Amino acid sequence: MKTMKTIIKKVDKDQIDEKIIEEAGELLKRGGLVAFPTETVYGLGANALDEAAAKKTYAAKGRPSDNPLIVHIADVQALDEVAVNMPAETEELAFHFWPGPLTMIFEKSKIVPYGTTGGLETVAVRMPSDPIARELILAAGGYVSAPSANTSGRPSPTSAQHVEEDLGGKIDMILDGGSVDIGLESTIVDMTVVPPMILRPGAITADMLEEVVGPVSVDETIYGSESNQHPKAPGMKYRHYAPKAKMMIVEGTLREEILAIRQLSYAAYREGKEVGIIATNETFAYYTHGIVKNIGTRDNDKTIARNLYAVLREFDEEDVGEIYSESFAARGIGSAIMNRLEKAAGHLRIPASVIARQQKYRRILFLSNTDTSRGPMAAELLRNQDLEQEYVIDSRGLVVLFPEPVNQKIEAILKSSQMSLKEYSSVALSDEDLDEDTLILTMDESQKWKIVSEYDNIKNVYTLNEFTEDNTEIPNPYGQPLTAYGECYEIICMLIKKLTNKLNSFTRGGK
Repeated sequence: MKTMKTIIKKVDKDQIDEKIIEEAGELLKRGGLVAFPTETVYGLGANALDEAAAKKTYAAKGRPSDNPLIVHIADVQALDEVAVNMPAETEELAFHFWPGPLTMIFEKSKIVPYGTTGGLETVAVRMPSDPIARELILAAGGYVSAPSANTSGRPSPTSAQHVEEDLGGKIDMILDGGSVDIGLESTIVDMTVVPPMILRPGAITADMLEEVVGPVSVDETIYGSESNQHPKAPGMKYRHYAPKAKMMIVEGTLREEILAIRQLSYAAYREGKEVGIIATNETFAYYTHGIVKNIGTRDNDKTIARNLYAVLREFDEEDVGEIYSESFAARGIGSAIMNRLEKAAGHLRIPASVIARQQKYRRILFLSNTDTSRGPMAAELLRNQDLEQEYVIDSRGLVVLFPEPVNQKIEAILKSSQMSLKEYSSVALSDEDLDEDTLILTMDESQKWKIVSEYDNIKNVYTLNEFTEDNTEIPNPYGQPLTAYGECYEIICMLIKKLTNKLNSFTRGGK
């Protein structure tokens, strides 16, 4: 496509510059393309009644010409010019949700060209609430077709910068009105069927619609695979909203998802690969490998919707080969979030439970009396092994009255091997340490039986030499010369290597 100079104009929603809007409106009247903000995402505006302008829109986006465009209007009366045979529910829906993020599909009138409707006899119409969008529509003559202002298939733009990245040099003008409010495209409802059918979920949910007009149906293909059917609604046939990297949705309980993504990202780390992770405010801290993006809080799905496309675009700037995303509850606006994630991932899903079950233990905890000598040393040695799965590795003490540093002789021996526990302080064992996926390894039999007798229903407790199937006892060097600590270190080293082999065997199906 021929490169042009794209004019970028900043517009304040609270104090709109009428000269800029008039200039943009004239460009649209002459068949030009102008990107502008709406409350959902940035739209790529063209004269909706101009067949040639529709062709320019498809060319600029690289969009298939059978993918319908949405006609944007600024007042309800304008609907009568572009749609016919509108059902009775139209007035109620328009009253409650216009202006706003609701698109309705009707039979088209003769003035709407097939270029705008993707060859269909129906037309999609909405009235945006963004003041810049509404002023522009009026300045352009009242009918502006506006798909999302991005390269087809890419994440939709939620800022003018996103538009410039994709369409700079391909369109006439960008109106920069700052970041959008919602961040996901409008809900699309087909009004030509009974009951009305949701073809694309958005901020206007099924529950909200049913409160106004009674029962509505939902297109079963919203979360399905790509369709060969002629699309009636924008964005429902082709892979959409996609980052450059391969993306997969990990599905299960939230705990299973976290554990599965940790395993997948750790495996990539061991192979020297970088992966991206879409996490939330509640889960962000649980991930230790990969490039982790906090998309928002699960307490407010609107934050997730607002940040989704921006996060997908951020990953395009990172050198990641794959992206793993947590899943979200498909209710309310969560339905729209999952719809967009499904499209972005090309419907690639990973069952979290299958991945999570591949790891027998999640945490290795070494238990000694004071947590100042053998236990911390064993933990540090294991941290420095080549483990095929990721573990949280800790140590605890049975008798810890207050935090103490590691024994100085232990620290001296570790330093000679380029390791250190200088910053470590002893920690007492607590009930929180006894999860069923924690493997507890004691330094001797007395510690093992003490913990078994004091805690009910405790599982996975062994002495280190018992678990590694080695009869070599671990000596207690407390109060003895440095050489005794060195002998203890050598025995623990040997047992830790056996422990590493056994843990790695679990990855290969061992028991």
